[in-house]
Amino acid sequence: MSKINKEQISAKGFSIQVYTEDFKNDYISLTDIAKYKNTDDPRFVIQNWMRNRNTLEFIGLWEALNNPNFNRVQFDTFRNEAGIKDLR
Repeated sequence: MSKINKEQISAKGFSIQVYTEDFKNDYISLTDIAKYKNTDDPRFVIQNWMRNRNTLEFIGLWEALNNPNFNRVQFDTFRNEAGIKDLR
């Protein structure tokens, strides 16, 4: 396993952690981005993002493009429930 490198970028005065293992696959900290909206408790911002239908559409597209084992039928069932109050 290769070493994980951690770097920072700055956006609107907030530091955002960026992690990379091979300089081809970068991972950006959603928690750091969410701190822009709620510095004390960013988890609530992330919870709301994950319930948003547009977020689920993006995740589904990314998975379809990058995950050969992606179960589209199962995802479509989950996606169709997005925005329903019981999806928590």
